[in-house]
Order: sequence, then structure tokens, then C-alpha cells
Amino acid sequence: MSKETDSEHEPIQLQYKVIILGDGAVGKTSIAMRHTEDNFSNTYKQTIGLDFFLKRLLLPGDAQVTLQIWDIGGQSIGGKMLKNYIFGAQAVLLVYDITNYESFQNLEDWYRLVRRTFDDDKMPYVGLVGNKTDLNHIRAVKAAKHKQFSEENDLKSFFVSAKTGDQVNATFRQIASELAGIVVSKAELEVETPVLKAQIVNHQQNDPDVKSPDIRAKTRQCSLQ
Repeated sequence: MSKETDSEHEPIQLQYKVIILGDGAVGKTSIAMRHTEDNFSNTYKQTIGLDFFLKRLLLPGDAQVTLQIWDIGGQSIGGKMLKNYIFGAQAVLLVYDITNYESFQNLEDWYRLVRRTFDDDKMPYVGLVGNKTDLNHIRAVKAAKHKQFSEENDLKSFFVSAKTGDQVNATFRQIASELAGIVVSKAELEVETPVLKAQIVNHQQNDPDVKSPDIRAKTRQCSLQ
């Protein structure tokens, strides 16, 4: 985390690294794109290596928070680079598809990797995110299972729909406010601010076990708020 302010009259500027982990096709990229671009694609495109998004939020008290959102490809769990991606994160989101029980079960492996990366006293903020609540009628993971896993591992709990946008922005605003130590009301979690534009950086890595990071600017834009 970085914190910048020139004087007591200047707004507080904070920056946090947020990692999104989980199996392929659970909606990690869709969640990031919904939050940063307010966009959703029905076409699935596998993330190879990682994608990198930015989002700027204005919180109560004139605090400006920039979230660096790292969207990690689901196939990266066995790659040697994964610990490097996760290291230094202030927040980790463990995402699963509520209609896919296996994606929920596999979070045990993802969370185990997070614990191995950080010392117990330096664990980041970790949230359990059930995505695709718009498909609640074909839910395979009961809410009670979600609650049990989050409570047993002391995780923050979220349910979102990247497709409809339900609770996506509120989730990231809650994470940002808790990391910054700022108390926000339920109404303030849903606040939207004017859109600015910034480049998205893309990390395409066909062989996470061998190649070094290759970060390139994407042509698409992401919203900074």
C-alpha cells in the first residue's frame, strides 16, 4: 500500500493491489471488467497469465483510492510465477461460480497457496466471492456452504453477478474502505463517480513456469472512478 498527501488540506491518496483468484470460467475477468468498465461479454475468453486493471475510487473524507486489480488466469495454479503475482497484495478475492460445485471445492487449493505465500501475521484481506447470482435458480453451492467456508477461514463474504452488475461495485468499494480504515454506509457503497479513462495493462504469458513477465498495454480502456 502507498499513501500520499502533501498537506493536511490535500486529499489522501491510497493504492492497493487486489488479486482475483479462482478456476477458469468462474467470471474473474467479467467481475474486473464490470467494475472498471461497466461492461460484460457473453463470450468466454480464457485469461493466459494475467490481466491488469485500474480503478480509482473516491471515498468519504476525500480519500482517493486506486485499486490495482490483478486478474489471474485459472490455469496458473500450478505455475511457478503465481506466488510472484500474489506477493505484496493487500487483498485477495477467491471467486467461484455458484452453479459449479467443483469451482467452490477447488478454492481450498487456491486459499492454501495464498497461505503459503504469506506469513500468518501478514495475511492480506481475503474475500470469498460467489459469482453468477443471476443464475440462482440453478445454484449448485448452497449459501450455507459458502457461509461455512468463509467463517471457518475468517474470510469476508460476498455474492455478486458480473452479468447484471449486482453488488460488484459495492464489493470493491467495501474492500477499499476497509483497507483504508474508512467507515462507509450502505448507501455510500453504491455511489458512482464520474468516469475517467486509463489504459489497461495486459500480461500474456503462455508458459508461466518458464517465461518472465511480459506486460503490454492493451488497446481497450478501463474506467477510473
